[in-house]
Amino acid sequence: MSKHKIVDSGKGEPQSKKTAGHWSQGLYAAVSDESLHVYSDDDLVIIKDKYPKAKYHYLVLPKVKIANLKALDKSHIPLLTKMYDRAADLTKDCSVKKFRYGYHAIPSMGLLHLHAISQDFNSPSLKTKKHWNSFTTDYFVDSHKLIEMLKSHGKVNDMSHHSKLLSEDLRCHVCKTTIKNMPTLKTHIQTCFKDS
Repeated sequence: MSKHKIVDSGKGEPQSKKTAGHWSQGLYAAVSDESLHVYSDDDLVIIKDKYPKAKYHYLVLPKVKIANLKALDKSHIPLLTKMYDRAADLTKDCSVKKFRYGYHAIPSMGLLHLHAISQDFNSPSLKTKKHWNSFTTDYFVDSHKLIEMLKSHGKVNDMSHHSKLLSEDLRCHVCKTTIKNMPTLKTHIQTCFKDS
């Protein structure tokens, strides 16, 4: 795997490998830490999510510094397309076949990142309603939808109103049944989710 510097998309200056120290900035360090890379090329790296919310949960990170969705414009469409394509290539041979590829409307981590997440949601790290709703409501913005938004509007629409989606009732992502709590939901998913 080759070594690459993180480059600031605005000035083209290399980013430091050090983070500001806050957990929300941890992805910047992950781009530079080759021991975490599942895939790497000149434009992006793919890592396993440190706290996966499903059997397979990858993060696709650009090597240019893009803080969040608000920083995107039409010039980023080729990079976003490549991020999706590499994630789809990586996940095609996984034992779970159903995946979603997208972005959190309001991410908790600095540095833009695409989630590639299997739809089994079989993970001990999936613990809260917030976790669940961040991947199963419109809070999770599909990669293709985001690219179409940029093509149509040249920017990402304001998504601040999406934060309320995190507190919605728990619903099965397959049958849409309302479930009372996370342990019951996790049991329900094991019988409801069919990977075919």
